[in-house]
Amino acid sequence: MTSHLSAADIRAKFDHPVIDADGHIVEVAPVYEEYISKVAGPELRDRVIEHLKNMVRQWYNVSDEERFERHIQRPAFWVHPAKNTYDLATAMLPNLMRARMDEIGIDFSIVYPTFGLLVPRIPEDDVRRAACRALNLMHAELLGDHADRMIPAAAIPMFTPEEGVEEIAYACDELGYRVVMLQGNVRRPMLGQDGKPVPGNPVWIDSLGIDSPHDYDPLWEACVSRGIPANMHTGGMGWGTRMSHTNYVYNHIGHFAASHEGCCKALLLGGVPERFPDLTFGFLEGGVGWATTLYGDLISHWEKRNSDSIQNLNPRTIDSARFRELCDEYAAPGHRDSLERFAENVHWMFAADLEQKDGIEDEWAKSGIKTDEDFATVFSKHFFFGCEADDRAVAGAFNAKANPFNTRLNAIFSSDVGHWDVPDIRGVLGEAYELVDDGLIDDADFRDFVFTNTVRLHTINKPDFFKGTVVEDAVNDFLVSESQSQAAE
Repeated sequence: MTSHLSAADIRAKFDHPVIDADGHIVEVAPVYEEYISKVAGPELRDRVIEHLKNMVRQWYNVSDEERFERHIQRPAFWVHPAKNTYDLATAMLPNLMRARMDEIGIDFSIVYPTFGLLVPRIPEDDVRRAACRALNLMHAELLGDHADRMIPAAAIPMFTPEEGVEEIAYACDELGYRVVMLQGNVRRPMLGQDGKPVPGNPVWIDSLGIDSPHDYDPLWEACVSRGIPANMHTGGMGWGTRMSHTNYVYNHIGHFAASHEGCCKALLLGGVPERFPDLTFGFLEGGVGWATTLYGDLISHWEKRNSDSIQNLNPRTIDSARFRELCDEYAAPGHRDSLERFAENVHWMFAADLEQKDGIEDEWAKSGIKTDEDFATVFSKHFFFGCEADDRAVAGAFNAKANPFNTRLNAIFSSDVGHWDVPDIRGVLGEAYELVDDGLIDDADFRDFVFTNTVRLHTINKPDFFKGTVVEDAVNDFLVSESQSQAAE
């Protein structure tokens, strides 16, 4: 067992690097305000700050009765390691984080924002775009001197593909970003017949892949052309069953998983991986348990509802004469008259289904899926799932025997340092290695978890992604070895 060992001692047990696919920086508000002023001026600065504050204030500023009546969700609170001041400062100060990375046992980290996770959700266009632009400039400058050990992810607004493409161009082409943080779901207002938002501000969730009012293919192409993955870091609090006005824990549990599940299946059903075969997608901080379930559910639905097998459910194929014979033989005496009338035209029960045009029942047409084994290809090549150190469901990702077609899902190590679920950042690596200690995965699985899967996510379309980092040589050795193995097959 390694529970008594330091992170550095655990790191010394294996000969491969540890890459943190989802670390976090905790923004210092006054510094961020300076960058908003620099990018957009004082008036927009004040509006950005007011919007971010109101996301929390609206709950505190009303009575409990009004919270219930308006379904105002309990917001996050006490979300940082306050008592552990050293860790809090580490998450806020990149220089200190770099100084402690060997102590933490992490060689290289991809760093995502914290309250910056909310910035792309601001509904006002000019405020949202200014807030993202300032955040990206700030993180580029704060972490620029540490690119060999950690790099930031750019916050990309996604209300329209045009604004997303524009910010990707700024972040990647001008600031040098190699990672972007996309919104896998966009909350859009419900519109009435007059085209105006319905009173009460109800929203619907646009998961981008299907049923969106916008074509997001230009945004996916913007990622492919720059060799960057489409990494999603989008929560689901505030919609569905995560709208408790009293309990943040209730709202928080499973919210990333629910959000990612919607986006992932929409992308697949909408054929995005089919149209962009060199694009990978990272679904961060939601774990992988939902993905193992979705993977199996999709295959099960395909087998029973693809364009051929769904004909077994076509009401037109009902044998009315045979149904009548069975009613005559087996109907309960008290129901014979009713069944007699029903048997005269059994198809009336399915009248609505029968009105639809031939071919409309093929809901897989856009996906590009031709066989059930195609799902294994999509999930193993395109989709990657960020898992925190204490996530026991990681074992299910590597349990090929339990997954259709012996597929191993791409779980990637995500520390989430700086947030409340990491009380001591020195314990993150040890907590992850408990999966090996407890016999749930082996050392080869652990290598994939903390190293090679994250490499695959970021290098499929950009082999030199890790150039200039401390893990460059190890990554190159792995890529050569994998290429040779594939050629041998």
